Amino acid sequence: MPLNQPANQAQNRISRRSFLFYSAVAAGTAAAGGCVSPRPRPRLISPNEKLNIAMVGYGGQGAADADCCSGDNIVALCDADEKIGGDLRARFPKAKYYQDFRKMLETDKSIDAFNIATPDHLHAAMAALAMKAGKHVYVQKPLTHSVYEARLLRNLARGCKVATQMGNQGSAENGLRRAVEVIQSGIIGNVTEVYVWSNRPIWPQGIPRPVGQDPVPEGLDWDLWLGPAPWRPYKGKINPDGPQPSNPNYYHTFNWRGWMDFGTGSLGDMACHTANLPFRALKLGYPTEVEAETVDLTKDCYPIKSKIRFQFPAREGLAPVTFRWYDGGNRTAIQTRRPYHDGNNKPPPEVMADVVAKMDKAPDSGCLMVGDKGQIFSPDDYGTKFFLKLKDDKEFLNSPDHPALPSIPQTIPRNRFMNEDNPRHSNNLAHHREWIQACKGGPLPYSNFDIAAYLTEIILLGCVAIRAGKTLQWDGPNMRAKNAPEARPFVHPAFRKGWGL
Repeated sequence: MPLNQPANQAQNRISRRSFLFYSAVAAGTAAAGGCVSPRPRPRLISPNEKLNIAMVGYGGQGAADADCCSGDNIVALCDADEKIGGDLRARFPKAKYYQDFRKMLETDKSIDAFNIATPDHLHAAMAALAMKAGKHVYVQKPLTHSVYEARLLRNLARGCKVATQMGNQGSAENGLRRAVEVIQSGIIGNVTEVYVWSNRPIWPQGIPRPVGQDPVPEGLDWDLWLGPAPWRPYKGKINPDGPQPSNPNYYHTFNWRGWMDFGTGSLGDMACHTANLPFRALKLGYPTEVEAETVDLTKDCYPIKSKIRFQFPAREGLAPVTFRWYDGGNRTAIQTRRPYHDGNNKPPPEVMADVVAKMDKAPDSGCLMVGDKGQIFSPDDYGTKFFLKLKDDKEFLNSPDHPALPSIPQTIPRNRFMNEDNPRHSNNLAHHREWIQACKGGPLPYSNFDIAAYLTEIILLGCVAIRAGKTLQWDGPNMRAKNAPEARPFVHPAFRKGWGL
């Protein structure tokens, strides 16, 4: 069979009945992302009822999400790889298994809500269909694979009136919400510089696309896994004749993150966490300029190291902000071991001096905001805790210990499901419970699509700048680079036939 055709194409021809269903779901959608008319409405559920949830993509993060949803009814499990997640399927024996999300949406009318934890390139297509059908959606970060998709989902969520949440679990943390309050109180003055860095990638990046093809593993519907992405042959082991990396396959199940057709690289993977705090606290809005420097960027794969500068104008009385992102490092000699780089790509030593004095070293990831009256530093991906150093302070102080903080009032509601004493995954559980509460008529989740899609759209501009290879003069409202029409395919990518939005 020619390499430009899917090996199992015949298996994925949809019936006339299914075609009519998908067409009806898509019909009547307004340019801004409206729902079908008449619009399917979510089932009214009381706070004491159980929500019927479908888990879409339940290996890896999806399995952790299932734990968080297990207090309600998990009625369906869906994954293009029918061999994945055997333990999870055994734990929920009453849940019906589907390989194709579209078939599940068409046939199972009992589902109230979808938890989507697939590779990035599938998020928007699945979430859009679900919302148009009147279903609540929780979508893992980054919300979408492209800037265009983020804008579309934001508008679509507004029109469909369903409960939405993006899976940046740090949003559930009281530490992050308190840091937003503290910054917005003006205690560190006009913030003009923001630095965010990450230990990612922890998967191969900056490598050429593999040649040839391998047999598709039994149980994996490769054409379905590709979804809206351009078709390419399946490729298995990265190093079939030698030592294997911890995640040995090129694409499935983990290393898709570094490939442009499927993932969004280090920035897309982690900035929805680490940049969440400054985005919210500083009301960053659309940047006017985005510039990227990269090492080992290839045509198909994100780089092993990148530095990205976002320039934000003055807004709502706040000072202009230069936001700088750092990920990766110099490639290591032993490429079978994570993280594949030395992690040296961090803000300059003079910027990090007070952080290093407090922590004894530069943390692997973090966020530093510099104002004209002081600095705030968070030493992790989620904003779980933060440190404050005012101009007259000798060093950073942990926020509960700083004498200036008690006078700053609480203005943001806390997540009532957050248990600070709970062990691992407490923020993931609280984040899900906040969404489930909203599905039953409760208040808006803190990372609903109105803000999460906005955050995602801005972050993914960094990916556009990486791929365009030039400084972008960005027109946010019109979603275009004024000086780089060649960047348009990276903003609004083409979708494979049958997968368009």
